[in-house]
Amino acid sequence: MQKVQVLIKAIYAGFMIGIGGAVYLSVENKALGSLLFSFGLLTIVTQGFFLYTGKIGFVKKWIALLDMAVIVVGNFIGTMITAWICKGAGLNINSIELVEKKLSRSCFHIFFLSVLCGVMMYLAIDNFNKSKNIVFIIAPVMIFILSGFEHSVANMFYFHLAGAYSFKAWGYLLVMVIGNGVGAKIFGLKPE
Repeated sequence: MQKVQVLIKAIYAGFMIGIGGAVYLSVENKALGSLLFSFGLLTIVTQGFFLYTGKIGFVKKWIALLDMAVIVVGNFIGTMITAWICKGAGLNINSIELVEKKLSRSCFHIFFLSVLCGVMMYLAIDNFNKSKNIVFIIAPVMIFILSGFEHSVANMFYFHLAGAYSFKAWGYLLVMVIGNGVGAKIFGLKPE
């Protein structure tokens, strides 16, 4: 697939994760927010969009890592667009407190929480692909959100919304991307 098509599908995926993040921040009940967030991943899967955390566990060849870099960039752009639209629309949502909490953790904690999220995202896609049962999309999303696991693309949206563009924020996003990839590959390399 051409890199431009990959990029566009990744932008759409980032946009949908941003929508999930916006609805999560809009409701007081975190369980309900995590349930509604899952609409983003459901849309990504059914529409064939490219989300880094949903693709990295299935990469079998080193050359495909180039597509993963394009997907991360596209996801970043998509979450940025959603954050700009939310701000422009005057939505009463705020991620500053959430982002400050994430940035107050150690890099090691962030990495391991990202690994756990990567496992959940790989299992969500793999189980859904095998069963076509949406529970396998909804449950892992709720698990990673309610457990405080770190999803790199969701955090891109939260960081954009908060205007968190510090060196530390960029570094933590990189750690999250790596951790999500490691977690996904833990199960993605299992014997068939």
